[in-house]
Amino acid sequence: MIRMSRFAIWVALALALLLGSCSDLPRQLPPLRDLEEPIGLFEEPDDEALRQALPRGSFTGVRVGAGGETLEELMTGGDGVVIESIVENSPGEAAGLEIGDVLFEALLPGEPSPRPLSAASEWRRLELEAAPGAVITLQIDRAGREVEVSLTAVPRWRSAAREEAERFREEERVGVVVRTATEVEARAAGLGPGGGAVIVGLARSSPWRQVGLAFGDLIVSVDGRSLSHPQLLLDGVRAAEESLPLTVRRGEEVFDIEAPVSERESHLTEIWVPLIFSYEADLESSDVSLPLGLIRWSETSAAWRLRLLWLFTISGGETDVLEEVDA
Repeated sequence: MIRMSRFAIWVALALALLLGSCSDLPRQLPPLRDLEEPIGLFEEPDDEALRQALPRGSFTGVRVGAGGETLEELMTGGDGVVIESIVENSPGEAAGLEIGDVLFEALLPGEPSPRPLSAASEWRRLELEAAPGAVITLQIDRAGREVEVSLTAVPRWRSAAREEAERFREEERVGVVVRTATEVEARAAGLGPGGGAVIVGLARSSPWRQVGLAFGDLIVSVDGRSLSHPQLLLDGVRAAEESLPLTVRRGEEVFDIEAPVSERESHLTEIWVPLIFSYEADLESSDVSLPLGLIRWSETSAAWRLRLLWLFTISGGETDVLEEVDA
């Protein structure tokens, strides 16, 4: 009988250790659980008539895509845009440009220095600001060889095709949804088509609400650099330590603001008394176990679990509704 009792104790201890390691609770909240996205902001403004009335600028027949891939590349500029297509018989083809060429810099007549290129919106802005007949000097990379090319812009007889707005989300530090600005919005802010980011969603707990940012605000620059694409804003948020300098346009008003971001620090606390008590916690979860694992409480920001006598388990989620009972 004594041996059987010892055997039962060892089995119980083994079960306690086994069950104690199975606490697969969700460790993260659903993304943007307190996000507000007004229905009226799901569609971009109906400003096509205004867009058609804007000055058309010049035509080059060259369509480009972003060349920089990292935040550092985009922030420093001059990392190039890649030629994706060239219209037949266009100025771009006449200049000898080729698909796959990387355009690094462009110099317009009368400007003191070349413009660095890192986004498609910067190329479109150049086309809009180049006078018909202007000779644009381009520095390009062609298969690793630097080449200088001269391109003569011609009048654009009709507006470029309208591009649909895209939406981008940042779910970790700010809780914001932005969309690309329309051509009318971007050009009114001094940006090329495709530049800028309009706030169309904010979490109720977003730190940006605390400093007065609101739905419909158009972010035109990040850390002193023109916002050539919304992804630059989101990458800036993720890389910022405490805040991010923004320039914002609201109606006809333009203002600078230091936009705070949430900090995520890591820490780990452990307390362990063999066979009696254990406690472990970090920013995302905590776990408490009492003698021999007879009672165990596990909790994350999204769910909790209580186990009694190694056999009975009760668990639930953030809605405070009982989800599971095992016996």
